[in-house]
Amino acid sequence: MSETTTGTGGVPGAGGGGRRGRASTGERMADWADGRLGIYGLGRKYLRKVFPDHWSFLLGEVCLWSFVVLILTGVYLTLFFQPSMGEVVYHGSYVPLKGVRMSEAYASTLDISFDVRGGLLVRQIHHWAALVFIAGLFVHMMRHFFTGSFRKPREVNWLIGWTLLMLAIFEGLFGYSLPDDLLSGTGLRLVQAATLSVPVVGTYLSFFLFGGEFPTGDSGEIIPRLYAAHILLIPGLMLALVVVHLILVFYHKHTQWPGPGKTERNVVGAPFMPIYMAKAGGFFMLVFGVLSIIAATVSINPVWAYGPYRPDQVSTNAQPDWYLGFAEGMVRIMPAWEIGIAGHTLALGLFIPIVAFPLMLVLIGVYPFLEAWITGDRREHHLLDRPRNQPVRTGLGAAWIALYLLFLLGGGNDVAAAKLHLSINAITWTLRIAVFVVPVLVFLVTKRVCLGLQRRDREKVLHGRETGVIKRLPHGEYAEAHAPLTAAERHTLTAHEQPRPLETGPAHDEHGVERRIPRAARVRSLLSRGLYGKGTHIPKPTATEYRELHGAEKGGGEKEP
Repeated sequence: MSETTTGTGGVPGAGGGGRRGRASTGERMADWADGRLGIYGLGRKYLRKVFPDHWSFLLGEVCLWSFVVLILTGVYLTLFFQPSMGEVVYHGSYVPLKGVRMSEAYASTLDISFDVRGGLLVRQIHHWAALVFIAGLFVHMMRHFFTGSFRKPREVNWLIGWTLLMLAIFEGLFGYSLPDDLLSGTGLRLVQAATLSVPVVGTYLSFFLFGGEFPTGDSGEIIPRLYAAHILLIPGLMLALVVVHLILVFYHKHTQWPGPGKTERNVVGAPFMPIYMAKAGGFFMLVFGVLSIIAATVSINPVWAYGPYRPDQVSTNAQPDWYLGFAEGMVRIMPAWEIGIAGHTLALGLFIPIVAFPLMLVLIGVYPFLEAWITGDRREHHLLDRPRNQPVRTGLGAAWIALYLLFLLGGGNDVAAAKLHLSINAITWTLRIAVFVVPVLVFLVTKRVCLGLQRRDREKVLHGRETGVIKRLPHGEYAEAHAPLTAAERHTLTAHEQPRPLETGPAHDEHGVERRIPRAARVRSLLSRGLYGKGTHIPKPTATEYRELHGAEKGGGEKEP
C-alpha cells in the first residue's frame, strides 16, 4: 500500500485530494509543524530506532532521571533560598537556634527545612538525587571503560561523559556549600587553603574567588557567586552536554554485547517507540519513587545539628560527600612538607594533592585516545568487550578503583581511628604505603583472575559445562558428566578478537643497514606488548580442536567454533 503525502512536509493523509472528510485539528497542526520543522521525517527515522536490552544499560538511565529530579527539586528550592551572607538573628521554628546570629543563607535553609510545606522532603530528595547522579555517572563510565565502548566512534561521547562527571563534582561542592552551615563552611576553608597553596598567584586567586578574606572582611560575595554557578552556569552546561550526548547515542547507535546474529553493522533489540519509551517512562517513575522513599526515611545533611559557620569552630567527624572524599584523603595522607624558594613558601602538603587530583581524572579522560594510539586500531566498534577478555585494561581499571578507595578511606582517617580505637598516625602511614603497593597488587590479581576466567571459557567450549552428575567408567574411574554448549553459547564465548601487539620491524633493512626507529615507535611497541603480548590472553579453541575432541569429521578452516 502506497503512502500518501501532501503539503510541503508530507504527513500522510494530512491534506490534498482523495481525502475522506475534513482533517482533524490535530492532523492540521501536525501538517503545519511538519511543513516547517520536518518532524515527520525525523520521527519516522528515529522513533523506530532499535535499542538493545541489557541491565547494565540502565545505569545511564539512572543518571538521566536523577538529573531530571535534580532540576525539578532545584527549581522548587530556588524559590525559597536566600543566597546572602548578610547577618540576621534567627526567629524561626527551630527553637534551639532562636536568637542566634547567622547568615541569611543559613536562616533560609532552616526555613525551608521547618517552615516551607514539603521543604525538608524536597531538600533531601535533591541531596540524595545528587549523590545518586554522581554515583551513577561514576559507575556508568566504569561500565564503558571495562567493556571498551569508548572506542571509535564514541570518543567524543566519552569526553562528554567525563566532562559531565567533572561538572557534577563541582556542582555538588557548590550546592553543598550554599547553606553556610558549620560543616560546609569547613569545606570552603579547605578550598581556600588549597587555592592559597598555588605558588605566586594563590593569594590573588583566593581574593578573586572569595571576594576578599574568608570568612571575614569583604568575602560576602562567595555564597552569591556559588549560587549563580550552581543554579545557572553549571546546570546549563550540563543540560547542553546531556542533549548532545543523547543525540550522539542516537547517531552512532547503541553498543551491544556479542552474541548470535549480532555484528558490528547491526543492532538487535526493541524499537525506541513504543517499547523503549514505555520502559524509560516507567523507569523514571521508579527512580523518582525510590529517591523519594530514601529521602523520606533517611536523613541527610541535617544543617540544624551543625549550626551556622564560625571560623573558630570545627564540627566533629567533618567529612565531605563521598565524591570529594578522595580529594580530602589525598590532603590528609600527604606529608605536611613546606619548602622556600625565592622568598616564597610552597605548601607542598596541599599543592601536590591539588595537582595530583586533576591528573588522576585527566588520565580517565584521555585513556581512549591513548589506547587507540597504542593499538593502532582505527576501526569502528559497536560490539562490547567482556572484561575478562581484556585483562590488562580490566586490571588498570581495578587498580584505579583501589587507589580511589584508599584515598576515600584516607578522607575519614580520624573517624576510622576513633571507631576502631587505632592510632591515627598508624592509619595514615599504612595508607601512605598502601597507595603505592595495593594498586599494583590489585592489577596483578585482577589480571590473573581474568586469565583464569578465559581458561574456564576455553574448557567450557571444548568440554561443555559441569552437570554435577558423577558416572563410573567401565575401567572403574569416576568422572563428571559434561553437557555440551549450544552453538549460540559457543559463539558468545569465542566471538572476541585477540589482537597481536605492534612490532617495530627488523633492526636492519634488506641491505644490512641499521634502521632508525623513532623513540615514539619503540614506546608504542612496548606498550602494545604490555596490552596484547605474551601472558595477556588464553588462546581461543579452534574448530579443529573441537572436532578432534568430539570425534567429528575433520575438515574446514581454522575458525572459531
